[in-house]
Amino acid sequence: MAILGKIRQRSIFLILVIGMALFAFVISGVFDGNSMNSGPSDPIAVINDEEVGVDFFRQMVDQTQRTYNYSTLKSVNLVWNQALRNTIFDQQFEKLGIDAGKDQLEQIISSDDSVINNPSFQNEAGFFDFGIFTNYISQMKIENPSAYENWKFQEKSIIGVAKQRIYLDLIKASNVMTESEAKENYHFENDNVNIDYIQIPFEFISDSLIEITDAEIKSYIKNNEAEYKIDESRNIQYVAFNETPTEDDLAAIRLRLEGLKSQRIAYNNVSKLTDTLEGFKETKTVADFVDQYSEVSFDSVYKPRGTYNNEYADILFGLDEGEVFGPYQDGNTFKISRLIKRKKNASLRASHILIAYEGSTRSPSGISLTKEKAKLKANRVFRLARRASSNFEALARENSDGPTKNRGGDLGFFQEGDMAVEFFNFVNKNRVGKVGLVETEFGFHVIKVTDKDDLALIADIVAEAIPSDKTSNEVFRKATQFEMDTREKKEFNIIAKQNGYEVRPVKQITSLEENLPGLTQQRNIVRWVFEESTKTGDIRRFSLSKGGYVIVQLTDNLKEGLATIEQVGDEVRDIISRDKKGTLIRNQFANKLTLKDLAEHEKLSIETASAVNQKNPTIAGAGNEPSVLGVAFSLNPGQESGLIKGQKGVYKLLLKQKNIVDDLEDYSTYAEKIRQDTSTKMMESVYLALESVSEIHDNRSLYY
Repeated sequence: MAILGKIRQRSIFLILVIGMALFAFVISGVFDGNSMNSGPSDPIAVINDEEVGVDFFRQMVDQTQRTYNYSTLKSVNLVWNQALRNTIFDQQFEKLGIDAGKDQLEQIISSDDSVINNPSFQNEAGFFDFGIFTNYISQMKIENPSAYENWKFQEKSIIGVAKQRIYLDLIKASNVMTESEAKENYHFENDNVNIDYIQIPFEFISDSLIEITDAEIKSYIKNNEAEYKIDESRNIQYVAFNETPTEDDLAAIRLRLEGLKSQRIAYNNVSKLTDTLEGFKETKTVADFVDQYSEVSFDSVYKPRGTYNNEYADILFGLDEGEVFGPYQDGNTFKISRLIKRKKNASLRASHILIAYEGSTRSPSGISLTKEKAKLKANRVFRLARRASSNFEALARENSDGPTKNRGGDLGFFQEGDMAVEFFNFVNKNRVGKVGLVETEFGFHVIKVTDKDDLALIADIVAEAIPSDKTSNEVFRKATQFEMDTREKKEFNIIAKQNGYEVRPVKQITSLEENLPGLTQQRNIVRWVFEESTKTGDIRRFSLSKGGYVIVQLTDNLKEGLATIEQVGDEVRDIISRDKKGTLIRNQFANKLTLKDLAEHEKLSIETASAVNQKNPTIAGAGNEPSVLGVAFSLNPGQESGLIKGQKGVYKLLLKQKNIVDDLEDYSTYAEKIRQDTSTKMMESVYLALESVSEIHDNRSLYY
C-alpha cells in the first residue's frame, strides 16, 4: 500500500473533510506561503533544546479523543509519540537541508487511491488532475474557511511525511551488501549441524547448596546498571468499596417490573381517588408504554432468534402474540418482554458455492474464467451437489470463489435486503434442503437452503441492575469511616483486617499511567501520588468510575536510579544461582571426558538434534541455546565439546555431521532480497537510533 495509506491508518493528526483525501491541506502552505505558529512558550517537552508548545499539543490531544474516542492519557501518549518522532526527524532534515517542494507533494498525493479515484478531482477523461485538486484547496479557503484552517493546522506534520520519504530514500541508497556479506549471511541461515548432546539442567544442583548474599546481588546490579536503571515510581495499597446492588435491591427491581405486567389499582395523590393503570399486557400503545417505564427506548425492528440472550431466546420466540414474559435477568439488566408480532420463516440460512467469472461484480483477483465457462463449471458442481451422497461443504471448499469457502459455504442467517434479490428469492421460496442454481451479478451460485426461522418484534421494559440509594449510602458510610479511622490511627492494614476488607498492593507506578490493577481510568490517583505534597503513608479517598470509592495509601516513593534488591532481587538471584550451579556442575563432571562417560550417570541420557542452524538455534528437547550452537559449529565432525554453560543448563556435545550448503553461483539476487527486507525496517531503526541519542525533557505529567 502506498505510504499515504499507511499514514492514514496510523497518524493521529488527520481530519477528514467532505470525504476528501488525506493530504489536501499539504498543498495550502505551498501555494500561499503560510505556516502554522510554533505554539506558546510553555513547553510540554524540550527535545534537543527545541520546545513543543502545550497549547498545540492539547489541541492535538482533544482532536484524537474526538476522532478515536480514546481516553485522555491514551490520546496524550499517541500525540506525544508522533510529536517526538516529527520533531526529531525535522531536526535531522534541517541539518541535512532536506525540504519538500511541490513535485514531491504531487507525487505523494497522486499515489493515493482515495484521491485519484475521487470524481471531484478527475478531468473529463476520468483521470486524476492535480490542477483540479489544487483549485479545490483554493476554493475551500473561500467557501469553507474553518475546514481550510483545519487543513493548514495539520500542514507541518504532513509535509514531514514527504521529507521522511526523501530522507529514507537517501538512507536506502547507502544500504548495500557486499558479496562476501551476502555469502556469510546465506551460510548463517542455511548451514546446519546434527549433534548428540547431554543436558545437565541447573535443577540438578539443590538450591540448598547455593548461598547468595545481598552483597552479591547489589554488586551484580551495579555491574549491570544499564539493565537495571528504573524510572521514578510509587507504590500504593488500597481498599475498594464497590457500589453493587444487594439481593434486596435486585428483588425490588424484579418486584417493580412484575407490577408493570398487568393492570393495577393506584391511588392518585392529586385527585384523592384510585385509578386503574393499564399494564404491559393490556396496553394498546406499546411504544409509549415502553418509553414511559423503560430505561431503553422502544425498538421497532424485527430481529432473529440469534440476537437475543441464548438462555431465553427460545422462550421469547415461543410466546403467543401479546403474551408477556419476565422479569428475567439479561446481563446487567432486568427485563419484561412482550411478543408484538412474528414473521414466519423470515430469517433464512443457506450455504452456497460461488463460481465467479472475469468481469463479475467483486470478482476475486486471479479469476480468468469467461462467463460461458463459469456457467459450465457451475452446472457441473450443481449436478454433484444434488446427489444424495454429496458433501456440500467439501464441494464448497474445493470449488467456491466466495469468502465463505473455508466455512463450507455457510452464509449464516440473513434477511430480505441482505442478499442479491435472485439469491434471496430462491432461498425464500424453497424448502430446507433444496439445492438450486442461481445467477446474480456476482456470478453463479449453487445454493443449499439449510434453515429457516421466524423474525420477531419484541418490546422490552428494561431496568438496570443498580444499587438502591440505601445501598449507595451504606457504601459511602463504610468508605468514609475507613478513611477517617486509617488517617487517625495510621494502621491501614490492621484496620482493614479488623473489618474484613481486602488490601491490594500496586507497585512501581510510573508518572504517566492511568490504569492500575483493579482500578481502570484512575489518572487522579497517579497524579496524587506524584504530587510533591503527598508523603509516604498519606491516605486519600477517590471515586470509582463505575460507582463506589477506593481508599488509597502511598506506601513507597521510589526515586530514579538503580533498582533495589526488593524490586529485582528474585530476578538477579536466579541469574547468580544459574551461574553458581553451572560452576558446580562443571566441577562435578570435569573428569567425564566423553558423552558415554557422562551418560553413565543414572539421571542423564544422550539426546539427538538434527539440522539445527544458527539463525534459529533451538535444540529439540532443550530450547533456545545460541551459545551452545555456536560451540557446535566450531567443532569438527566426530569431535566432542567440553562442558558448556547454556540458558537451561550445562551441555556436552558430539558433532556428528556439519551440513554446509553449496555456494550460490551469483549472490546478487540474494543480497538484493536481504537489502529489501532490511529497508522495510530501516526507518524505524533509524528513528530509534536518533531517539536514543536525543536529549528529551518530558513534562506530560505536569499537565495530565
